[in-house]
Amino acid sequence: MNRDWDVNNNNKNEKPYLKDRHFGDYGGRYVPEMLITALEELENFYMSIKEDGGFQRELEYLMTHYSGRPMPLYFAPNLTKRCGGCKIYLKQEGLNHTGAHKINNVLGQALLAIKMGKGTVIAETGAGQHGLATASAAAKMGLKCKVFMGDVDMRRQYPNVYAMKLMGAEVVPVSYGTRTLKDAVTAALKYWIEHLEDTHYLLGSALGPYPYPLIVRDFQSVIGREVRQQIWEMENRDPDILVACVGGGSNSIGLFYPFLENEEIEFYGVEAGGLGPEPGNHAVRFGPGGKTGIIQGYKSYFLQDENGQVLPTHSISAGLDYAGIGPELAYLHDTGKIVFKSVTDEEALEAFQVLCREEGIIPALESAHAIAYALKIAPGYAADKIMVVNLSGRGDKDIFITAKALDRENWFQFLREEVQDDQPH
Repeated sequence: MNRDWDVNNNNKNEKPYLKDRHFGDYGGRYVPEMLITALEELENFYMSIKEDGGFQRELEYLMTHYSGRPMPLYFAPNLTKRCGGCKIYLKQEGLNHTGAHKINNVLGQALLAIKMGKGTVIAETGAGQHGLATASAAAKMGLKCKVFMGDVDMRRQYPNVYAMKLMGAEVVPVSYGTRTLKDAVTAALKYWIEHLEDTHYLLGSALGPYPYPLIVRDFQSVIGREVRQQIWEMENRDPDILVACVGGGSNSIGLFYPFLENEEIEFYGVEAGGLGPEPGNHAVRFGPGGKTGIIQGYKSYFLQDENGQVLPTHSISAGLDYAGIGPELAYLHDTGKIVFKSVTDEEALEAFQVLCREEGIIPALESAHAIAYALKIAPGYAADKIMVVNLSGRGDKDIFITAKALDRENWFQFLREEVQDDQPH
């Protein structure tokens, strides 16, 4: 085992299942002709610069001095004791600048945009963390920024909307369709088609038309590379179990990818079970409603009805409330490399409270899904086994959701008093 793992450079040896812009049968580049040139420009430029020493040094500087990497790998003694099974470690991505793993990819792509001579970045966002990270990087790097967000998500994630505006970004509400992440992606793609010359679409998850799944995965793989170095320093070996929540899939593939060649590790991706199994009540792509399709420029699993139309989705966590999933994860599901499970809103809220009370960590609701599943399975492993759970973000952004769910009366009283205090006397 080579312990001299390079945590700064992307993996030089691509996995053999990536061929002709597809991950197995999934991925591809199914877009209008007018986008082909822009995607080819992005692909060629990225492949030419991804291993360039100067580019990597600039990105490493931003990661270290702006975002704060490396993120801690924290042994959770109280969770471990509570479960009575394997040792539980938490990768603290919520300690990143802007509060989530999203900044990893954003810094890389914003730097790409500057090198390509683009003066504007656009982004889609659900939970708001990707939008916030994009607005932050744009402000730092002198880029114009426009963020597309479903108006349902804007209401439930207002703290992030406010912060994006503070940083100078224009937040564009999307008021058609489900008014959530799926439609924000569509709106961003439409805008990009109309403004290709000076605009880079800074896509936030490991999906969309190629080369985005590759680019996002490469920039997010810093998570898994750091975990590998840190766990060897702490335990002198690789972990046995890896757990991450899965919306589009950037935090999960970022954790999993550097470990995929280890045949002994168990990989678990946790989807949003929402309110239950009825169509429209969840976002479980690897279940009865999930079918292969080509939507928003790529081939993968999507929640669809009998006519191939995208079904509405639901999750208490805006970042998991999406009908599709990244193509590399779709391939790894089919091969059995990653096992996908789901957690309901209720279970995620319970895990949210457990982590708060046991370890003094307030997780994002997305990350609470991963914690919920980890709490289920940890007791079944021997004490000498090691589990790493990716805490993809912190819970500041979810105050309007968690306070309403867990402290409803006091929360509403606080809001009423705030409104009353603001009235003229």
